[in-house]
Amino acid sequence: MERIVFMGTPSFAVPALEALVAQGSYELVCVVTQPDRPAGRGRRLAAPAVKEAALAHGLPVWQPRTLRDPEAVEKLRALSPTVIVVAAFGQILSPDVLAIPSRGCLNVHASLLPRWRGAAPIPAAILAGDEETGVTIMLLDEGMDTGPILAQVSLPIRPEDTTGSLTERLATLGADLLIATLPRWLAGEIQPRPQDHSQATMCRPLRKEEGRLDWSRPAIELERRVRAYNPWPGAYTTWRGQRLKVLRAASLMDWHGPQPPGQVIALPEGTAVATGKGALLLLEVQLAGRRAMNISDFLRGRHGFVGSRLGF
Repeated sequence: MERIVFMGTPSFAVPALEALVAQGSYELVCVVTQPDRPAGRGRRLAAPAVKEAALAHGLPVWQPRTLRDPEAVEKLRALSPTVIVVAAFGQILSPDVLAIPSRGCLNVHASLLPRWRGAAPIPAAILAGDEETGVTIMLLDEGMDTGPILAQVSLPIRPEDTTGSLTERLATLGADLLIATLPRWLAGEIQPRPQDHSQATMCRPLRKEEGRLDWSRPAIELERRVRAYNPWPGAYTTWRGQRLKVLRAASLMDWHGPQPPGQVIALPEGTAVATGKGALLLLEVQLAGRRAMNISDFLRGRHGFVGSRLGF
């Protein structure tokens, strides 16, 4: 039975781990994940999703601060893995770690490489207006998602997709592709295909401050931001000094009016906000400290909302 070390951290990685467990034909000798981190308003330590899934299956869990220490490398080497499977682990593996498994380190990456190398490929695809994305199983090397490709499968991006919904679909797709690819790779049936580096695009991690909506931007761009930043960091503006999250919205690029960017307007389609180009139709919002509401419910009792100017 082939010995596998699994490395992953967020919910995206859980279906891949679950699929390996369900397969039953591999020995999962260790699940490596990031340390528990403070989370929520109380800043209490929270376990990564992968840790919770691993413990539920009785798998050994290891949460090193870094895998670059010689002691960590030796611990990994002592596990004698045939292959290391990586899915959104959160650390770049050193050459010493990459050299440990006899059949290399396989990564489940949420894009059609070489497009969107980096830490946030799913929101990057939405922000760019891509019509499709997908999952790549690649052989890790020392670069940032630069290794050769073992398998790929594409997926259309739906007009209503958020980073949250697209992550769920890609996680399931990635798990299925991993299970289809891994036995063929171990049997020597796959020839790795080098990436075309001239076609590479990069993405960086999202920052919390990127969630603030700039109403001078075109409505289509703002709509993509609403989708890409859901669930994190969340797209927001301000109204009467309070933070107002925009959870769902649609762009109306055919609208042309004299209202300045940020002004709330009533249109036949519904309540919208004037932007630098077109208008953004509000569908679901959430005022600080309140529950999320569709826009019609939000407007009840807030007669001064239409005509006000957001972000000021």
